[in-house]
Amino acid sequence: MSVKIFGHRSPDTDATACAIIWAWYLNKNGTSAKAYVLGTPNTETLFVLKHWGFEVPQLLKEVTAKDKVIIVDTNNPDELFENINEAQIIQIIDHHKLIGGIQTNTPIDICIKPLAACASVMYTLMSDHDILAMPEAIKGLMLSCILSDTLQFRSPTTTDKDREIANLLSKELNVNIETYALKMFEAKSDVSRFSDEELIKMDSKKYKVNGNEYRISVLETTAPNIILDRKDSILKAMEVVKQKDELDEVLLFVIDILRQEATLFVPNESVRAIAINSFNQEPTSELVVLPGVISRKKQIIPAL
Repeated sequence: MSVKIFGHRSPDTDATACAIIWAWYLNKNGTSAKAYVLGTPNTETLFVLKHWGFEVPQLLKEVTAKDKVIIVDTNNPDELFENINEAQIIQIIDHHKLIGGIQTNTPIDICIKPLAACASVMYTLMSDHDILAMPEAIKGLMLSCILSDTLQFRSPTTTDKDREIANLLSKELNVNIETYALKMFEAKSDVSRFSDEELIKMDSKKYKVNGNEYRISVLETTAPNIILDRKDSILKAMEVVKQKDELDEVLLFVIDILRQEATLFVPNESVRAIAINSFNQEPTSELVVLPGVISRKKQIIPAL
């Protein structure tokens, strides 16, 4: 039975591509493995997969005690199956803070490094021989992950190692980083076909902060007005999602990649208080701009 590799729900470029990258690596080194997704990838991810010649991985609907699995780009059980601890987890590769809650019956291989992309972590785990043998398409996925998660090096999560790996890959692929990243971000910005609820859940993570459970949603775009023009219906949808998911609050940040700022939707007094107390910005309407805020991991979560 092949090892099943997958990332978090609401799969982005890093989660989706890293499952493919690590499946390639394992298969190359003699272990049968297959990449999966736990949801529908976003439009940027679909562009990246098509650009480098990959099909969208199969949707994995459940895991059982018989399944050997590798988890990538997360270690948060809330972003995985409810019964994830029943599966035979053999490895976790991630670049987020250690959440806790995943339990295993035997010792496993865990690698969590403070890099901006899970793909960067994978690159550091590979031998020189593996890197030399890497097909161009796999290199393309790695480069895409780093550019996506760093917003083309704009994000404060970016490290010198991420830049080094991305620059090496771009030279080997003869890819202009600025041109290619802009195409990725333009693809991510094409969200017109998604419903308001789908937009809210597209790139979102559940977090418990000071006893409150939040869904923190981030939409990164080069065309924020496409989303902001839907303000009224999105505000209503936020309340629907809040009730459905039994949350204390839904926080939606629209990240303007080019202006390097976030716009926070303010549906109620609770979120208004968050804008004031966590971000030192007092809303005068149902939208408030947060200058310089572009990273959920480095800026939004710590502020909360």
